[in-house]
Order: sequence, then C-alpha cells, then structure tokens
Amino acid sequence: MHLRLLDLDDSLNAQSTLRDSAAWTSVETVPMRDLAEPLRLWSRPATMQRARARLAATANGMPAVTMIGSGDFHHLAVLLIERASEPVTVLHFDNHPDWVRWAPRWHCGSWVNEALRLQQVKKIITLGPCSADLVRPQLKGGNLGALASGRLVLLPWQHAPSRVWGAVTAGVAHRVERGHLLWRNLAQSSTADNVAFILDQIDTEAIWLTIDKDVLPESEALTNWDQGQMPLRALLDLIAGIGARRRIVGADICGEFSRPVLRNPFKRIESRIDRPQRSADAARLARNEAVNRDLLHAIWQATA
Repeated sequence: MHLRLLDLDDSLNAQSTLRDSAAWTSVETVPMRDLAEPLRLWSRPATMQRARARLAATANGMPAVTMIGSGDFHHLAVLLIERASEPVTVLHFDNHPDWVRWAPRWHCGSWVNEALRLQQVKKIITLGPCSADLVRPQLKGGNLGALASGRLVLLPWQHAPSRVWGAVTAGVAHRVERGHLLWRNLAQSSTADNVAFILDQIDTEAIWLTIDKDVLPESEALTNWDQGQMPLRALLDLIAGIGARRRIVGADICGEFSRPVLRNPFKRIESRIDRPQRSADAARLARNEAVNRDLLHAIWQATA
C-alpha cells in the first residue's frame, strides 16, 4: 500500500511522523498549492481536470491511501475513487452526508452525488453523520432519491428522526413513520452488530474508505467544520472489522485544520456563514497528527 500526501494547504507538511505510521511500499508528496484556492470548497470542471491530470501521474497504479488535507477538498475523493479498476462499495465516514443536490457539481458538500455516477461505484454507505444536514433534509437539498434507490445507505452515529414531507421510501437503515425518517443509529448498537449490519449491505468484494475527521468529536480532532460524536475507537474498530472481511483497494482521509485563503467573494461568504470560526494551537494540531497515524496504521493493517 502506497501513501500519497497532497500538498494543498500546508496542513500535512508538519506531520512528519505520518511516513512512519506503517510499512508503506512508498511515500509520495504531490505538489498542488497552485490549485488550492480554486479547488477549495467548490471547483470548476476545468480545475478538476487539472487536478485529475496531476493525480494521474502519481502512485503508478498502486493501491494507495491519500491524505487530502482540509475537508474543504473532500470532492477530490471522486478523482481517486474513479481510478478503481473494479466494482467497489464506498464507506464514507463523515459528520455530513455531502449529498446536497443543488450545490455546484464539484463541491465538498455534494461530491457523493458525483461518486454515485461512477460506473464502478455500486453503493455508498455513509457512516456517522450527526449534523443539522439531517434536520428537514428535503429543505436542504438532501438526495433522498439515492436513499430510496438503495445505492446510498446512511447510518448516523446519533441523530433524532428527520422531518420529511410527501411520499418518502423506507430503506434498510431507516424507516418512515408519521412524516419522519427514523434512523438506525450506530451509537445504539455494539461494534460487532454494526460491523455485521454494514457487511450485509456490501455487495462487492472490494471497498473504498473515504474518511473526514469531522466525524470525530472536537475533543479528538480539530477540523474546519462542525464535528460529530463518533469516538475514534469506534471508527478504528469499524475499519478493522470490515477490512478483515472485505478487500480495501484504496482510501482517502481529509479533515485537517487549515486557515482558508479565499479570493473568491462567494467562497469567502460561504466560509464565513457555513462553519465555525476556529483557531488552532500546536497541541491541537499534534492531536490531529496522532489521529492520522492511528487511522493510517488501521488501514494498512487491514490490508496487510
């Protein structure tokens, strides 16, 4: 397994111990600072094509774990997943469903819809959301159609029933009662039960892991976005339990903290109103590095 570090926002350069987190076949840093501002939050297709070309020149086709940087760049995961050479199920760990239908096509909050268009992606299982995106999701552009089709399965860590209107279809991980979606919350079951349930939803031998650390509470990681409640131990246990029974063909991790540099006024407005304004100190950044090491080792161990 190869380790790839995308140098988009300087958040990974100081994390010198990541290279030693496992016995990687090789380690590569990909310079992408020139694309960072036009890629952050959302991007035009031409910029995504430049990023695609940059990534195509890396890793020589080897299975890789890619460190992306801030969650502002999570839509780059699609460019990585599209390189899978066989059918995959994507396991998406995140505090947000990233399923907004009326956001720009290439957006960190809508990239799941693009991934669902990939021929090799048979299903996406989103694990851990606790965010307000699930409060009246129809009014926020949530892709309930993907849930109804079964190609998207959503398992919050812990979330109250979601108010919906009209004809909404039940699914394997939610039911509909009196105008509400009632979720199957991961926090209410044991790790063994959760692993067994998730495995039952995976129809492929191969899986892809895409992890945004904002799924974790702020006590365990610091990100640019509002954060969830899934404990790191639960995340590591799910990786180990599922990875032991399915083949991980690739993975990506985002959710670093980095101060956004935005010239686009619309991006500046979105950045100001859509997320908490935070600062970081050395201790909190060191905690992110320790979490990254744990995640990388867990993924490497599951593929060894």
